[in-house]
Amino acid sequence: MSSTATAKQNASSGPVLDWAAGHGPVTGALSATTGAFAVATTGAATHMPPGWALAVGAAGALGHTIVGLRVRNAGRTLATRAASWLVGAGWTTWAMTHGPLTWAALGSLATMGVGIGAAARSAALFEEAREEEAIAAEQRQIAAELSADRRAIAAEWVDRIQRVCSITVRVVGVEQWATGAGYSIDAELPPGGATWNKIAAESPRLSADARLPHGCTATASPGIHQGRVIIDVTTVNVLEQERTYPADYGPLSVHTGIPWGYRTNAEQILAYLREQCALIVGPTGSGKTNMVHSILAGFARADDMLTWVIDLNAGSAGLPWVLPALNGEISSPDGKPVRPGIDWLAGTYDEAMTMLDVAVRVAKQRKMGYQDVLARANTDLLPISPRIPQIMLVIDEGAEILASPDRHVRKLGEKILEVIRIARAMGIRTVLTALGATGSVLSNLMIRREAKVRVALTGGEKEGMDLSKMFPGSRGLRVDQAPHKGAGFMGTPESPAALFKAWRILPNQIREIIAATSERHPTLDAVSARAAGPAYARRWDADRTAWMRDQASSDGAGTTGTTGEGLKLSALSSQEQAQVSPEDEMLRKFRAQIDAQFGTAPEPQAPAGSDGPPATGGLNLSALRGEQDSPAQQAALALLLAAGGDGTGASAIARALSAEHGTSRQTVVGWLRDWVKDGTAVRVGEGTKARYVHRQHAPEQPPES
Repeated sequence: MSSTATAKQNASSGPVLDWAAGHGPVTGALSATTGAFAVATTGAATHMPPGWALAVGAAGALGHTIVGLRVRNAGRTLATRAASWLVGAGWTTWAMTHGPLTWAALGSLATMGVGIGAAARSAALFEEAREEEAIAAEQRQIAAELSADRRAIAAEWVDRIQRVCSITVRVVGVEQWATGAGYSIDAELPPGGATWNKIAAESPRLSADARLPHGCTATASPGIHQGRVIIDVTTVNVLEQERTYPADYGPLSVHTGIPWGYRTNAEQILAYLREQCALIVGPTGSGKTNMVHSILAGFARADDMLTWVIDLNAGSAGLPWVLPALNGEISSPDGKPVRPGIDWLAGTYDEAMTMLDVAVRVAKQRKMGYQDVLARANTDLLPISPRIPQIMLVIDEGAEILASPDRHVRKLGEKILEVIRIARAMGIRTVLTALGATGSVLSNLMIRREAKVRVALTGGEKEGMDLSKMFPGSRGLRVDQAPHKGAGFMGTPESPAALFKAWRILPNQIREIIAATSERHPTLDAVSARAAGPAYARRWDADRTAWMRDQASSDGAGTTGTTGEGLKLSALSSQEQAQVSPEDEMLRKFRAQIDAQFGTAPEPQAPAGSDGPPATGGLNLSALRGEQDSPAQQAALALLLAAGGDGTGASAIARALSAEHGTSRQTVVGWLRDWVKDGTAVRVGEGTKARYVHRQHAPEQPPES
């Protein structure tokens, strides 16, 4: 019979009696009186000796007393139970002698039952109160011991803060961390204008004064109001331990936050990216690539996020999340094909530009196509859900793209900034990485304003790690606090910058996550898919992903590009041609025109007797062949050379270069000054009439500049 059928039968047959349950005051008294009446009636009918009932009652009273003593019942409870046995035995003996069916016997039995019930209820209440009091006393003892420990910690830190910071605080509470890695102190600042920042600035001295282990800190943060401060004291350095990515691959959401690592108290730190972008910096060897994989793992676990990855370094950041699925190396438990762990991967300039163009079109189309959704939700932020997923653009070394001097790459950076600027409300956010926290990386106002989730993986590297620029307003952060690989500092709008460490994610875990989350990935909504068009729909076509397989086969071959006829460098030649910038192409054409009209002098490095134009006459354009530092400087020298004997000025050169290169007049003046010093150019005239002439057109005896 099934459990459902049994339950229905029990329900239809009336209440179910639990015969294993103990007696309460009412049922106990009823059981005692009915039992005594049954024994008395049977004994009177069979002429049982009355003394037997009294002997049984005495034995019951003695047995209950012994059991009660073993379980440490109160004296009142022992007396109540013994008296109940003796009273019941006495009534049974009397009833057997005089008859149990008289009104006197029945009335006295009822009175005895009520008395036994009342006494049992009183004893039960007394036992409950006694047990609660024992528990409360134990808790008071534990609290007293904890309070003593807390009072010692509070007194110690009051003295320490007074000694180091010259501030007298009053400790309100001390909380021990559940992880056992330290504790937090809640203190009240004294009146007179003292702030928590003064304590935060003395974090290194406080840590040294407390004799904390290396890697442990005492950091201050704002309290419940401006007159309170929270001091987190780490006593166990969990950052020196390598912890692998948690094996729980359960679902996540952009609304609940994505775990990126753990703090010094061993608790996870979450990144909330619905409206925020993120910036991750870390030099080579700091664990930045590993953290990118951890971030991609969190995005893959989310059921309302799609991840697009741009990595111009051969797509290395995204290939482990794509190739196992494309090559059929893994499968789901039910045998269905597994989707890649990321939704799109761009490893070339053209594919990256296509991806960014699609992102811009999706953002604009969402603004127009979801007006009714925004109106119903009464919000200006698109409600993100598995039906309308958020798109996360992860761009490896994207900050370097934004700061690149190459105009070809700068176009890619301009498109990244456009996505950041227009797509916040429509659910498209970016995660950029960089090799260092330098001024060139953080000089862009858009990045500083939008990338409020920031990570600096130091690995003990001090060069290029300006933490004051990365986390403005945070004090007491030092690179030497995080010397371990994968460790550094992380700050979010919800959590101030502090030490943290990223999990170590292993290659087999990436494959496990791909398989575990394949069915969880959302699909691009219809409105966005229409805007994305074929460029998105065919992103996994064989011709679009051939470079991934080619690279994998080349890596597996070990020695490629060699034949029996010698070394084949066609791949390098095509790569160099692909990297030619528009400025280099312009200079090549300019040199060709000059060569065709005037002819050129031989290069200084040309050996004697080599064929070439004669040394006398013609223009020497060797300065245009790689001696200058940048395409803009080469173009400026070309303009100076083309000006001939009349020369030109800094303003004219700056105006000619501003459209293509954005070069300022001050920069051009610096170049001209350097050229005059090394003899490349000659200055003619003074003041506003000053002109600069290339040395090939300069007079034999130029006037002094």
